[in-house]
Amino acid sequence: MLDANVVVTHCDPKSPVSEAYRVLRTNIQYSGVDKPMKTIVVTSSGPVEGKTTTIVNLAVTFAQAGCRVLLIDSDMRKPKLHKVFVIPNTKGLTNLLIEHGDYRDYVQDCDVPNLEILTCGTIPHNPSELLSSRTMREFMEKVKQDYDIVFLDAPPVGSVTDAAVISTFVDGTILVAYAGHVKIGSLRLTKELLEKVNANILGVVLNQLDRNVGSNYYYYHDYYYGEDGKTKGKRKSIKRGSRTSKPDTGAIKAGSLFQNEPEM
Repeated sequence: MLDANVVVTHCDPKSPVSEAYRVLRTNIQYSGVDKPMKTIVVTSSGPVEGKTTTIVNLAVTFAQAGCRVLLIDSDMRKPKLHKVFVIPNTKGLTNLLIEHGDYRDYVQDCDVPNLEILTCGTIPHNPSELLSSRTMREFMEKVKQDYDIVFLDAPPVGSVTDAAVISTFVDGTILVAYAGHVKIGSLRLTKELLEKVNANILGVVLNQLDRNVGSNYYYYHDYYYGEDGKTKGKRKSIKRGSRTSKPDTGAIKAGSLFQNEPEM
């Protein structure tokens, strides 16, 4: 059992939205040609941008492609993955880090083959300290060896430092933005905050884009990558695009990924 309204790639794999997520998967795979993306954190500049829906469906598409996937709820402020997959949240990442246990005792199966979930667990009073701990880094090194790819759902960057902390020890960071809701200034500030900790920003997922409305929506991307996959320079611009109700994806290397989805 799982939330069919969120996990569309599993419940309706032939839908246009599911196909768009598969394009996002391909973009991520090609973003790490020289260095495979093994660990990816997904965050946003603010709440209700769709980051949890995005990370859930990306994880499912990788699992459908035969990858062994671990999806971690590292949002210790407002965890949601246990609700999406309808699984217990009595123990999870928080408990693992506090108890210094074997992560395999905390990971749970779900209805999606090849996909395992590590829920948040008990809400801690010191999330940032736990996420920046040596135990967290050692745990991440272990799961990188045991899984093909690991996704971490993190709180919005504009709220707390948790996502920035996580971005320092993962291979890539993806931002999710709600078209017509997020302000360009907030998105730019989020990117700058992540750059200060040398986060490897793979791109932006822009969702709820509706071309049928006819009004223009401004978004931007100002980073590009060299042949070695590392940031080589900046390309500052605000692009103008018509809103679209159909899923639309751009190249992750250009710093833009587009997706139409429910916000969560």
